[in-house]
Amino acid sequence: MAYHMSFFITTEQIRNQTKTVTRRNGWWNLKPGTHIYACEKCQGLKKGEKVVILGQIRVASVSPTRLDKITQEDCDMEGFPHLSPSEFVALFCKTHKGVNPSSTVNRIEFEYI
Repeated sequence: MAYHMSFFITTEQIRNQTKTVTRRNGWWNLKPGTHIYACEKCQGLKKGEKVVILGQIRVASVSPTRLDKITQEDCDMEGFPHLSPSEFVALFCKTHKGVNPSSTVNRIEFEYI
């Protein structure tokens, strides 16, 4: 089975391969070793739009974690070295419906293949 994961907010970081961690409100059954097509946008495509594949990644680790426990190192790995942990949390909450700073999210570390 081919999995596709959207990186609409971090397309540039995926293209530059400066992002090696992503947080998701979901993907709870994901396992290390899973191969995923990193896409610009996977859902909500308008008529005539096609999925743009940015590359392929392999999941290294998966762990549920509270959003507000993010470290500066993880902000860097998320592709946002210019954001502090609290700024990252604010951005994440703004761009993900139903998530608040104390929400448990899925931390997914990956490598490019």
